[in-house]
Amino acid sequence: MELSSDIWNTEDSSLPRRPDAERPELETRHALGVRDRQRVAQRRPAGPSARLDTPVGVIDRAAAVMDAVEAGARSFTDIVRVTGLTRPTAHRLIRSLEDHGYLLHVGGLGYALGPRLLGLATAAMRELPLRELAHPALERLAHTTGESAQLFVRDGDRRICVDAVDSEHELRTIVEVGAALPLTQGSAGKVFEGDDVDRLGQQLATTRRRGWADSFGERAPGVASVSAPVFGPGDAVLAAISVSGPASRIAPLRAKAYAPAVMQAAREVESALGG
Repeated sequence: MELSSDIWNTEDSSLPRRPDAERPELETRHALGVRDRQRVAQRRPAGPSARLDTPVGVIDRAAAVMDAVEAGARSFTDIVRVTGLTRPTAHRLIRSLEDHGYLLHVGGLGYALGPRLLGLATAAMRELPLRELAHPALERLAHTTGESAQLFVRDGDRRICVDAVDSEHELRTIVEVGAALPLTQGSAGKVFEGDDVDRLGQQLATTRRRGWADSFGERAPGVASVSAPVFGPGDAVLAAISVSGPASRIAPLRAKAYAPAVMQAAREVESALGG
């Protein structure tokens, strides 16, 4: 990866460009290492520089860089000033964080937190006890609409039902917990595939605009459903919450009437997750 131009072309031009330019720092670290070995031999604690050379120290310094950027440090000089790191150390950490997607450099704006963090945040949200936190909202939705309610998460090109509350009607739809369904069929699939404009065209654009999706007989003949997205960090779709039932009861006009309750349930799940 090429280094950002502001590292080399601004007041940060003293940044090391050749391996031998780092020799003073290496010699200093060597001297500190000798000192710390002497301290250990004398049963005295090593100095802070030795601690920072451990893997934990590296993590601490990388976290300090990301904390600085989160707090508004945009240039290399700002990061060095805020973290107190040496310029060679800051340079190496920034480059590594960029390589791994934890930082990115935006031309004209400076450094920003990278997209990898968004992915990690979304994954962390998925690891929360989603089913337990969402179940009360699912029960209320089933009670309000009188139809079966489901909670789906995406798994590659399919959606997995992680929780469901069945309708009390004798004629009802049942989706088993753990069932894997395609993204290409049903209203929940439209929620997860909301950015794929080319595939479903106008239906997907409508889903994004109004905040909910419906389907009639797409997954199974005679079955209709209404779904809304549950948003996680960065407005990423974390899950989909749905009601489904016989198409004879969820006709297009009735689906529109169910939409507010489905969207309200999705907002309740987001609130339960701390959103």
